Amino acid sequence: MSVLSPPLPPAASPPVFSPEEIAVRARRIREPVHIVSGPGGRELGLATGPLPDGPVLGTLPPMYPEWLGGRTFCEAHDVRFPYVAGEMANGIATTRMVTAMARAEMLGFFGAGGLAYADVERAVHGLADELRSRSNWGVNLIHSPAEPALEFRVAELLLRCGVPRVSASAFMELTPAVVLCSARGLHRGADGTIVRRTRMLAKVSRPEVAERFLSPAPAALLDQLVARGRLTSQEAGLAALVPVAEDITVEADSGGHTDNRPLSALLPRIALLRDTLCRRFGYRAPARIGAAGGLGTPAAVAAAFALGASYVVTGSVNQTATEAGLSDEAKAMLCEADVADVAMAPAADMFELGVTLQVLSRGTMFAQRAGRLQAAYRAHGSLEEIPPAVRAAIERDVLRASFDEVWLRTRTFWERRDPSEITRAEADPKHRMALVFRWYLGSSSRWAITGEAARRTDYQIWCGPATGAFNRWAAGTFLAEPANRSVVQIALNLLEGAAVLTRAHQLRTYGVPLPSDAFTYTPRGLA
Repeated sequence: MSVLSPPLPPAASPPVFSPEEIAVRARRIREPVHIVSGPGGRELGLATGPLPDGPVLGTLPPMYPEWLGGRTFCEAHDVRFPYVAGEMANGIATTRMVTAMARAEMLGFFGAGGLAYADVERAVHGLADELRSRSNWGVNLIHSPAEPALEFRVAELLLRCGVPRVSASAFMELTPAVVLCSARGLHRGADGTIVRRTRMLAKVSRPEVAERFLSPAPAALLDQLVARGRLTSQEAGLAALVPVAEDITVEADSGGHTDNRPLSALLPRIALLRDTLCRRFGYRAPARIGAAGGLGTPAAVAAAFALGASYVVTGSVNQTATEAGLSDEAKAMLCEADVADVAMAPAADMFELGVTLQVLSRGTMFAQRAGRLQAAYRAHGSLEEIPPAVRAAIERDVLRASFDEVWLRTRTFWERRDPSEITRAEADPKHRMALVFRWYLGSSSRWAITGEAARRTDYQIWCGPATGAFNRWAAGTFLAEPANRSVVQIALNLLEGAAVLTRAHQLRTYGVPLPSDAFTYTPRGLA
């Protein structure tokens, strides 16, 4: 196993000038490297070890994966590496994954989105018991516009159980739940600074949403929470002085909920907004900006850090990890994907709003079939209005059951989860149609998790282009073997590779003649 810890002090070595030898030296990232000129004064080469005799044009210090991001992120979250395994809904980001990341001195979030409250409660209690002495773990709080009561109930659960980190995702507006998680427990430390009990990382893909999280919580929401006895007046007063979130994850072209924006355009825009708001509100320190979406190779991770990201968040690539809560069948489908094997499809949790998410298209018909349901919903006011031929095709090819059968199953589900949905559906035929169609959207992700063989072509697997890029990078290497794809091995290899590529880019800026293979990194077992 290769080791990430610092090596012994290097011995002196003569300078090298051939591209092949330069590439070998460039990969020794944990040693200082000296850029030297040759006897003729024109050619450039590298030397490692003590300062060599002869002209030295520059020296680069050792490079470690730990140093790629912002040190303040690692200090704030008590981690060694500026790396986060993001939440994947329906428990695909499992408690095992969160625990493995915490023990590897990284940060991971449990994928609570889409789960019933009892399942979230069980997972949170398990994590709190197992990781009681650690602060580098967390749980997702996903925006649930159709179930605001559930969203708030989950927020209260996270606070009651002392979850140290919360990742807020899919929010378009601030809600009482997200403000509660941000403000509860705020107090002043001995030096007068405002201390957070719960740290929030907010995923955003739009500047207007980023601005809400980078600003203090709205007075109206704070007053409401105080009136309801959920916050003290002291907590609300302090919340008016700090941003809702001190870590903003800029989510670019990712799997699941995404606006498909390129990271190179989005991250600098939000970083500029961050700096503007920091000056406007007089914060003592600027919020940290992280990067997510499209990060499936060392080159992508290195590029994110080069853009100024304090940390990176991976998602799609972790679905093939050994700890991921996805069936072997679905993992095998992901392992065959290339960068273009993705499509946009309606989102179950925001179906009525027309929100879409990015899914795997190779080997599954989910995107096309879900699109047919969305088209029928937009075109008609109720199930009864759908023309017989269209209805028959949907029942046969998509649902594989009649509308009436699906409604009975849906009704049973909502009787347990939220009976008010049934009351609303019986009064509003359009909403009843939405619930019937959402049955398919919700079931399709569960089929992928459980490996329902009869519904393989209906699997909904959230996936961005990063998966295909990861597959091509890992092909024929240590990480090509499914048994080696632990979430920690994926993380360590992406970070190690990013450090190797970063060192190569540094040397290139000096004019050192680097061959193309100096900008590659082959995965291997790391510890």
